[in-house]
Amino acid sequence: MKIIHTADWHIGQTFFDYDRKAEHAKFFEWLRQQVQNQQADVLLIAGDVFDTPNPSAESQRMYYRFLRDITAENPSLQIIIVAGNHDSAARLEAPNSLLESMNISVRGIVKRTDEGEIDFNHLIIPLDKGGCCLAVPYLRQGDYPYAETYAQGVQKMYEMLYEFVKNKNQPVIAMGHLQATGSEISENDRSERTVIGGLETVSPDSFNSAIAYTALGHLHCAQRVSRRENVRYAGAPLPMSFAEKNNKHGVTLIEITDSTRIERIEFDVPTQLLSIPATPMPLCDVIIELAALPEGQINETSPYLEVKILITEPEPSLRHTVEEALKTKSVRLARIAAVVPKRETEMAAITFEQLQTINPMAIAEDIFRRKYGSEEMPEKMKTLLQEVIDLN
Repeated sequence: MKIIHTADWHIGQTFFDYDRKAEHAKFFEWLRQQVQNQQADVLLIAGDVFDTPNPSAESQRMYYRFLRDITAENPSLQIIIVAGNHDSAARLEAPNSLLESMNISVRGIVKRTDEGEIDFNHLIIPLDKGGCCLAVPYLRQGDYPYAETYAQGVQKMYEMLYEFVKNKNQPVIAMGHLQATGSEISENDRSERTVIGGLETVSPDSFNSAIAYTALGHLHCAQRVSRRENVRYAGAPLPMSFAEKNNKHGVTLIEITDSTRIERIEFDVPTQLLSIPATPMPLCDVIIELAALPEGQINETSPYLEVKILITEPEPSLRHTVEEALKTKSVRLARIAAVVPKRETEMAAITFEQLQTINPMAIAEDIFRRKYGSEEMPEKMKTLLQEVIDLN
């Protein structure tokens, strides 16, 4: 049995207001080729199909067109999809009766029996080639068995699911959308932490060692978890932020025979992400580096550009100056990161009475020095500020 594991598509994401439809279209075309080339039996999509719970009509068309095309090209392909924290579980499951006729199973909602118990059977999907998949979506409060903490509840969910299938002597695959303990998060990247958070990390011990492969989503960096070769994140197919510009993107191929063989297939992302300069520099030096960028017209494959500028004094025309420098360059300006030098200054505690005696100008000058590291606030700024103070 050959399985392709992918996750975190985030269809509909705009990258600093730039539409990524063309990038997603190229990934889907590439993924269709990989399914055909590898003659895959199963495609696992481990959550965050869409970037928002309420995706646009165009995003939904792109998603369903992909499902239609890939199943038409590969009639024996089985597809299993679980919802992520960015997805609307109910919306993703809504067309299940139609998708099941195409051998596509979607799990977003944790159903309950008439007695109020978790319907574990609903989350266990038989695999056409033998064995089963524990298809667990992103778990919200109340979705998992009772436990003192979120992590304990998620672990208990996987343990109880495995109890249902462990004696069948067939391969077991698990899916999940969560943050596992020991996994790597992209530096300074908040996009992966929006919902999960450090307090909700789940132990990889949640996945029984007898499970042939655990396909995870949520973290955008492809990786194994806590040195367990068969517990992995597929990673996002496209970088979701500049913090992810050095990630390797693609899908994971799993071949299960008497043992499990795992291989990484890399996708060459169609649009580069550039950060100039590598570390923040004063504006005059940054402009020199921008001048070295290639000339040309901007198109849908032009790199996204992050400009990092070291600010030591106010720069009211900062954006205009950068945009002028890029007028003839074949790059798309996505972000200007204005970085202020860190200052190791401490503010002494003062009483309310002392506060009443402080001159507002003195406060402003002190803040200016701590923020910009300059000795003096410019005279023009002081004059304008004094006029405002005098009005009060």
